[in-house]
Amino acid sequence: MTMNPNFQQVMMKPTKPERSRFIISSFILFLCAVVSIYEFSPPEFYLRRHRIFIGILTLPDQYQRRHFLRIVYGTQSPAGAKVDVKFVFCNLTKEDQKVLVALEIMRYDDIIILNCTENMNQGKTYTYFSSLPEMLNSTEGPSPPYHYVMKADDDTYLRLDNLVKSLRPLPREDLYYGCVVPCRSMNPFVHFMSGMGYLVSWDIVEWIRVSEIPKNHMVGPEDRVFADWLREGSRGRNRHMAKWEMYDYPEPRSVCTHELWPNTIAVHLLKKQEKWIETLKYFNVTQNLKPSKLYHIP
Repeated sequence: MTMNPNFQQVMMKPTKPERSRFIISSFILFLCAVVSIYEFSPPEFYLRRHRIFIGILTLPDQYQRRHFLRIVYGTQSPAGAKVDVKFVFCNLTKEDQKVLVALEIMRYDDIIILNCTENMNQGKTYTYFSSLPEMLNSTEGPSPPYHYVMKADDDTYLRLDNLVKSLRPLPREDLYYGCVVPCRSMNPFVHFMSGMGYLVSWDIVEWIRVSEIPKNHMVGPEDRVFADWLREGSRGRNRHMAKWEMYDYPEPRSVCTHELWPNTIAVHLLKKQEKWIETLKYFNVTQNLKPSKLYHIP
């Protein structure tokens, strides 16, 4: 029997109402799938959103410096990342510190007080890294709590957006990141990352907490000692050298300095207010200041 061509066309091609119902049903199924993915997947599913913890090692009496740095970092909003900046020092020793630091904590909640005696190269860095897992791990939050942990000096200016961008293509495990020194060196596997600011992945922080290697070797230049731990423990096999995005302030001239430039991640040795001001002016940090009748800044 020969099928009527018109009848065959009707059988093969849905009518307009049927096509409309099919499109609507498909769209509803698509929305359900998107909602399910969003509900059961973390935000990293979309943006690979980094969680970065930055500890600025400083001293209890540096109230003015902390206040200044809160402004410097509080006005930065890096895209695609959660960046928490905390100030880190050892046990308080003065009565005024117990009042003033407590007030800071009540107001800003951005201070970590380590159980140690204040020092630079006698174990403070070890106490910082080894204390973080107990402080930050939580059954209620994400695991790990942070993908990366950074140690930075309080005379270092970090440009958080550039830091985040530089981390996007890098692994989240066994990472050791920074500016290799001595400054003429270009080999992060032979030398070490400058104490101005270096970063490791969370698994290395966990390893520092439990390993005997750091516990038995805490005295000495802290950045060099840190690299010794990794070398002896065969850690930090993924190494990223941010040269020349991390460098010392241009003046006085040295092997470790170069001119300020847009790709900068960190500028070090900003020990005087004048150097901070020149650096912040170069990067035009006040460009987003909104006009208002309440002030006039030429």
